[in-house]
Amino acid sequence: MLESDAFTHAAHVLAVDDDPSIRELIVHYLGDHDLRVTAVTTEREMRSVLARDPANLVVLDLRLGRENGLEIARALRAETKLPIIILTALQDEADRVMGLELGADDYVTKPFSPRELLARIRALLRRSRMHETVADAVADVRAYRFEGWELNVRLRKLRAPAGHGVSLRNAEFNLLLAFLASPHRVLSRQRLLELSRLHDAEVYDRSIDVMVGRLRRKVEQDPRNPSLILTERGAGYIFTPAVHTVRG
Repeated sequence: MLESDAFTHAAHVLAVDDDPSIRELIVHYLGDHDLRVTAVTTEREMRSVLARDPANLVVLDLRLGRENGLEIARALRAETKLPIIILTALQDEADRVMGLELGADDYVTKPFSPRELLARIRALLRRSRMHETVADAVADVRAYRFEGWELNVRLRKLRAPAGHGVSLRNAEFNLLLAFLASPHRVLSRQRLLELSRLHDAEVYDRSIDVMVGRLRRKVEQDPRNPSLILTERGAGYIFTPAVHTVRG
């Protein structure tokens, strides 16, 4: 078993839903697939569980009767980096969009397929683990330098060889950081998607091509004939320059 798979199987999922049938479904289905699950009804119960038994991921219903799931999602994101999957009714598009804007990582609409929920949970847990691995690798890195460029990791700022700053979106920063942490290695589209935390209602491998194109327009001298970020046909992308690490 791969390390990432072992991590997802050992993970603790905390489900917050006031519908007993939904709680029972989540507990039994996820439990049958080697996930440890705790299901609760209220925010108070959720916080009690988190205090004594930290979770690796939260599944949160946005419609909790007397409680506001959006406010709970907002508070969770302000306090923790836990991956959050929100549950919404099919017609509640506004809540779904608001939940994602508040920092939820993904959503599933009710009525949902347990199999789809499991797949999304596993994908988020793998993504979370990959981010932890990258974070460990760059924990003591102050900046990366390549071809006259400098990416200040702590300030999240990119400086061009001419000395001026170049604005990066969050996903572009994460994408460039992934390349700089693994230069001269082919990175698949799926791995780059996960490291860049790109998500949408549907995520396709080609989404990363769009993001790479945007990044190329910012760092390549000739984006149509790139020399820094090269395409490995059928495999992904590779960052070719020598990368120097500034630590401390």
